[in-house]
Amino acid sequence: MTDYNRNIVQNTESEATRTLIRGATVLSMDNDVGNLVSADILIEGSTIIQINENIEADDANIIDASGMIAMPGMVDSHRHSWEGQMRRLNSHAETLEDYSHATHFSFAKYYRPSDMYIGNLMTVLSCIDAGITTVIDNSHNSRTGAHSDAAIEALLDSGIRSIHATGAPVSGEWDTAHWPGNIERLQEKYFKDGENSLISLAIMAQLEPELWAEARRLNVPIITEFFGGEMVDELEGLHQKGLLGPDNIFNHCTALPDSGWEILREAGVRVNVCPRSDAHYGIEDGVFAMQAALRHGISPGLSVDNETSYSGDMFMEMKVAFYSQRATGMQHKHCCGSEQHPLTLQSNSLLKAATIDGAVCAGLQDKIGSLTPGKQADIVLINAEDMNLYPSGNAFSTVVHAADRSNIDTVMIGGRIVKRGGKVLGVDNVRLRAAIDESREHLFAAAGYVPDIFAEAFLPLESAQ
Repeated sequence: MTDYNRNIVQNTESEATRTLIRGATVLSMDNDVGNLVSADILIEGSTIIQINENIEADDANIIDASGMIAMPGMVDSHRHSWEGQMRRLNSHAETLEDYSHATHFSFAKYYRPSDMYIGNLMTVLSCIDAGITTVIDNSHNSRTGAHSDAAIEALLDSGIRSIHATGAPVSGEWDTAHWPGNIERLQEKYFKDGENSLISLAIMAQLEPELWAEARRLNVPIITEFFGGEMVDELEGLHQKGLLGPDNIFNHCTALPDSGWEILREAGVRVNVCPRSDAHYGIEDGVFAMQAALRHGISPGLSVDNETSYSGDMFMEMKVAFYSQRATGMQHKHCCGSEQHPLTLQSNSLLKAATIDGAVCAGLQDKIGSLTPGKQADIVLINAEDMNLYPSGNAFSTVVHAADRSNIDTVMIGGRIVKRGGKVLGVDNVRLRAAIDESREHLFAAAGYVPDIFAEAFLPLESAQ
């Protein structure tokens, strides 16, 4: 018996076994398929079958995509989904400690399984709304087995594609007896024989070889919050012992010197970078590590990280990545004479980071990340005839520099339509908001927090000390 109701989302499976998206401008993110001014996409079940002009499929459900841009679903390579209730409580945070005061050191300690459920659910439904079809869910508040179950069940109910990385809490009391044995229990309960095809399991762990060994015994990826300047000295030893590999996913990777990047490349470690959170929380040098990664032959995914200080969409992540790197590059080139000044990121490169490079980070590049026949039909249709986008002088720039979630007409995950006509399907918004409000009221009361929507700072709470 749980203390939450799984009745907020009613999944609406499409009855059509074949779907034809007709007349879209296609940004495939696949060099062999290319980009097409006007083309059709034929989907059978969960799979893309064909992309071409004038496909005949009389028995297919037709989606008229004339005036729309078709692109792969975006991949958020690192999101703490459980924190959904804490949106913008901490917008003025300047440090990781500030972030922790409004999460780990306060409200996190009072989360019930129901709070994990609704936090995850509201986050990933918003991801779907924003064209994010895959999320790596970094769940570092797994206080009991029931908390982990709730987080996974929210992902299942939402219909999103995800990797759930269960992780130990950072502070407060929790059931230490269930960790790390909880990983094997979750694998057996939810992922045996691959019955939940959209979701898989991972583990959050810092540079902890014993936990890594357990993850590898169970054949699940290892996700680490990696701050390069602070942790680089430990890399060489891990590498020499053969403990770094393609099953490692490193978040952030800020301020990492060349020697560290060389190790990550040699070991095949997967990487994602965080344009907004690295700057917002002043992580090490505050500069996201895209340029350093690219310079060493690594194409990182992009990630939002969390919503406690800013929005949760990849459109803004791409925009911030462009302007941050552009400004840093200009400063280095004109002021400092640097020969390795950051290069301007072109629109197609940024969309690549948000799609196929994110899929590589997730280890799902053979399934998603591009519009390729044989891959899963994770597709986003953007209405380029909307007032803020028309006329579209350049398809890549329209998506990266101008579009937002309001321009998304349709989202498809594994061939199933989950957003249509600008609305996420199957969501009881009355129940959703009631569950969010109840969760917030509980957490605020438990932590002794009095809401102030005009607050200029989030001050540490007495109960959090």
